[in-house]
Amino acid sequence: MDMATTTKADLVEAVYERIGLSRPKSTAIVEQVFEMITQRLEQAETVKLSGFGVFSVRGKRARPGRNPKTGEPIEITSRKVVTYRASPLVLGSQNGEDDDEEA
Repeated sequence: MDMATTTKADLVEAVYERIGLSRPKSTAIVEQVFEMITQRLEQAETVKLSGFGVFSVRGKRARPGRNPKTGEPIEITSRKVVTYRASPLVLGSQNGEDDDEEA
């Protein structure tokens, strides 16, 4: 199983190659997209990227936990976390389904 990581630099390079913008403009576009997503999530808004998935913020309640080093019980405080739910298109591609075969 290949576990390659896609970085912002990879996204910038893809914009540069596929759209033909300069690297600085490609970098600015990628940065703006991430900034917009981050701002919306900070405002606890849901971010839907059609064909990719949905990012949303949800609250986790405080709960008992354990210090892994000492084994001592601790209280894990409540916090907000970002969750991702993949779109059916992404799930289909992950499960080996191909849109061309359905036609």
